[in-house]
Amino acid sequence: MEGTRETRDQHPLLDLVAAISDRLDKAGSVNPTFMSTTEKATALRELSTLVTRSQGLLLSVLAASGDVADEVGARSVGEWYAASTRHDHRPSIGLTRLARSVETDYVHLGAAVLDGRVNLEQAQVVAQALDELPADGVSPEVRERAELHLIGLADDWAPTPLRRLARKVLEVVAPEIGDDAERRALEREEQRAAERARLSLTPLGDGTTRLTGRVPDATAARLRTYLEAFASPRRTASEADGQRVPAPRLLALALTDLLESLPADVLPAHGGTATTVTVHLRLDQLRADLERAGIATLETGDAITASHARRLACQAKIVPVVLGGKSQVLDLGRSRRLHTPAQRKALRSQHDQCQAEGCTVPVAWCETHHSHPWSHGGATDLANAALLCTHHHHRAHDTRYLTHLMANGDHRFTRRT
Repeated sequence: MEGTRETRDQHPLLDLVAAISDRLDKAGSVNPTFMSTTEKATALRELSTLVTRSQGLLLSVLAASGDVADEVGARSVGEWYAASTRHDHRPSIGLTRLARSVETDYVHLGAAVLDGRVNLEQAQVVAQALDELPADGVSPEVRERAELHLIGLADDWAPTPLRRLARKVLEVVAPEIGDDAERRALEREEQRAAERARLSLTPLGDGTTRLTGRVPDATAARLRTYLEAFASPRRTASEADGQRVPAPRLLALALTDLLESLPADVLPAHGGTATTVTVHLRLDQLRADLERAGIATLETGDAITASHARRLACQAKIVPVVLGGKSQVLDLGRSRRLHTPAQRKALRSQHDQCQAEGCTVPVAWCETHHSHPWSHGGATDLANAALLCTHHHHRAHDTRYLTHLMANGDHRFTRRT
């Protein structure tokens, strides 16, 4: 009698995967160039559904593969998956967490992914929203209704808008507890946002600094509102070649304007005195003609041009420390060198727009400028005051331009030859 050998058939899932792989090998030889437009659109939609269904199958296998990690001594199947498939660690851990959720807690969501109705990004949004529902006061029945409602929304909404809608899911499925639950959810979100907030400033060595950071949405919304207000006068601004200035650059310029316009009385005190930016420059630099102006030094050690320092001195946010030949302090800028609020109000009652020739920027967006520079003996009075928009105020202190005071009080700027 011949010996018999016990054999074990391969799991049907592996047969299925092999069949799919074989068909994909054949699909690789097909050129889509000659498909009709309708065929391409159909193929894109159906391929997207196939990818989603494959990901749903992947979630099912991940949820059942804890023994794979045990076999090789990995900390988790997510760790093993990341190393074995050359995926990044963090997304792989998140994928494993989602797999467990749809296997044990959100079975309707798991089925929707397998059916191709909900893609992986949408599934992560839905699972996170369900995880964040309050532990108290939300019954299993309400949770299930919320899950089904969000799956239905996924038919029409991409992940980002779906996330916004998911925050208010209880208002739809359980309005009697929705308001209180939303309040508590917002409190948790604000706390997380504050904990994650970061801001770094990296000098690049070319006169610019890269700002990178992460701030709460409410903070970002306020900042954008302020910056867009400062950018408004620049909507028609153009480069020397006539091209419109890109929006990101306008916002960067607006940030400069915002910082220069912060009133000293709203800033925190340092050592009992108001926060100020101190600029060190020699008296001869302050009095120099524009074409031979030197440089000034901020108290941080950074350098700016003397013309830039003079422009800042027109605003109420800087104290120019004027030094003699041996660096002794000759004088400290005081508020009397700055036009008072009453003077600015008087100017605005006399003019309705920027006093640069041909400029139509509204007076509300203008800054006060000494027509005859204070550094050259100009007085801080109405006779020596002009209202210039941010663009022309910069131009007035730009060494590349000459300023001509017209008989009607307008300022004409011409480029130096």
